[in-house]
Amino acid sequence: MTALQLLNKDFDRFFVGYDDMMRRANDQLFQTKSGTNYPPYNIKKTTDTNYVIEMAVAGFSKEEIEIKTEGKTLTISGNIENIDDGAEVIYSGLALRPFTRNFSIADQVQVLDAELVNGVLKVKLEKIIPEEDKPKTIKIS
Repeated sequence: MTALQLLNKDFDRFFVGYDDMMRRANDQLFQTKSGTNYPPYNIKKTTDTNYVIEMAVAGFSKEEIEIKTEGKTLTISGNIENIDDGAEVIYSGLALRPFTRNFSIADQVQVLDAELVNGVLKVKLEKIIPEEDKPKTIKIS
């Protein structure tokens, strides 16, 4: 049993409905790493509710990249179909290989759009705060 699982047992007494969030955090923290950092990426917070995932995908066209959400997982994958142009490769420094990156996203986060600019894929996300969760002032009568 991991430290996070032990901590989760204590939280269960106080927080109802957070078990799925704790399970996802445990999976992310203690999963076996595949050892690859390809392709490199940044996650930026642009405002209080907006985020951007930037991923270096030089050499990939937008047709060769797939972005999908399933449940609370955002998956970005790329596959170059045919990179053999018949030329003799003397040195290969570009890592033009298939990839899949998974990101866990919160329940309130939605993918707005994506764009490919100068070899950088930018996926824009927004945290939607329900009206009932926004701060409000209660007037005393």
